[in-house]
Amino acid sequence: MDTNANEYDVIVIGAGAVGENVADRVVKAGLTAVVVEHELVGGECSYWACMPSKTLLRGAAALRAARDVAGASEAVTSGIDVAATLRRRNEIVHDWKDDSQVRWLDSAGIPLVRGHARLRAEREVAVLASDGTESLLTARHAVAVCTGSAAFVPDVPGLADAAPWTSREATSVKDVPSSIAILGAGVVGAEMATFFASAQSEVTMIARSGILGAMEPFVGEHVAASLTLLGVDIRTGVGVEKVDRGEDGRVVVSLDDGNEVRADEVLVATGRTPQTTDIGLETVGLEPGSWLEVDDTLRVPSTDWLYAVGDVNHRALLTHMGKYQARAAGDAIAARALGEDLDAAPWGRHVATADHSAVPQVVFTDPEAGSVGHTEQSARRAGLAVRVLDYNLASLGGAATYADSYRGHARAIVDEERGVIVGATFVGPDTAELVHSATTAIVGEVPIERLWHAVPSYPTLSEVWLRWLEEYGR
Repeated sequence: MDTNANEYDVIVIGAGAVGENVADRVVKAGLTAVVVEHELVGGECSYWACMPSKTLLRGAAALRAARDVAGASEAVTSGIDVAATLRRRNEIVHDWKDDSQVRWLDSAGIPLVRGHARLRAEREVAVLASDGTESLLTARHAVAVCTGSAAFVPDVPGLADAAPWTSREATSVKDVPSSIAILGAGVVGAEMATFFASAQSEVTMIARSGILGAMEPFVGEHVAASLTLLGVDIRTGVGVEKVDRGEDGRVVVSLDDGNEVRADEVLVATGRTPQTTDIGLETVGLEPGSWLEVDDTLRVPSTDWLYAVGDVNHRALLTHMGKYQARAAGDAIAARALGEDLDAAPWGRHVATADHSAVPQVVFTDPEAGSVGHTEQSARRAGLAVRVLDYNLASLGGAATYADSYRGHARAIVDEERGVIVGATFVGPDTAELVHSATTAIVGEVPIERLWHAVPSYPTLSEVWLRWLEEYGR
């Protein structure tokens, strides 16, 4: 074993978007940092999640938008060019090469160590390289675990042996299958059903509890209606008993209602699991394979050196929230290392609190769906004095000019005791761009009385803010 000792102020395990931001933040504060990565620098979002999935979905979305407007619809004579779509996806992910990301690390003064990292002791990380050599890294101040999450494959008889696809295989697909069964109807399931149906696959969704169940019920209704028009066979209220891949290579999914679904491939989209199984957590008294509990500075309780940032802490499994946490964690690590008073920091920048109740999310289905903060159900569960404001987006002047048959809905949740909006949900074409205005109002706790003076432009979808206020009354 070739052992080399290297000491840095901070060791970051994982070079995805979260790890990159932690390292960048502490280096900008004057500390030294090293990043350890055993796959591609840039991580899940860059190569197997956000970027490739949205690229796959964009072409079909543009075609649908054109078909919805007279003058443009006449020019649309076919569906998407699947081969061209896959080529564009390949360009976006740089053919799964991380040269440009590595150059960024170099330019930021952040060294990269390739290999699999394991905690060996307090502030010590052993890195096993692909050639079998091992190096030892030591942190003067902190180790940040930014290893993310992986697709969860449930313990269904036969499923693991059937070589199921996860989000990685779906977003990196080389040849679109003629048929696919999708287990799960959350974000990954709904988005991939939209893409594969648009690419002329025969798609069957097994959605036990409906589509996009974490959002307001009307979102799932809109998306289900659209998927049905795309030809997706949606099976609700049923579970999977077993999965088999036959000698012909096709998959048979046996349902608990006695029916079977046959397809060329099966995609598992049933949630995420933390990538903490083999990173040495047991050496520091933590359970391998567990989500890591953290405080609002992203530090693991009972330690003064270990941080868990991004998906691994299970606070908000979204890239943008992970990057938000990374900035807070990097600032907190640097402040502690430099002996600063965290409580005296401006804007509370050393703590992550937005991931408690103001988490924005967009789902790029047809139609798009976006939300931030509470749903009606979660607000009532939290004991808030709830008032619900609903509006049919098709009634807006902006919607009338946008499409000949615009369909969409928006809901705001008001906390009557404080007179502020605490949640907002949108579904409809291009509603993703409405989410940040709602996020600003919620995080800023802008009183409804003040929102009357934030005048939306006409004719745009943003006019929904005026309609909500009119419904609320002065």
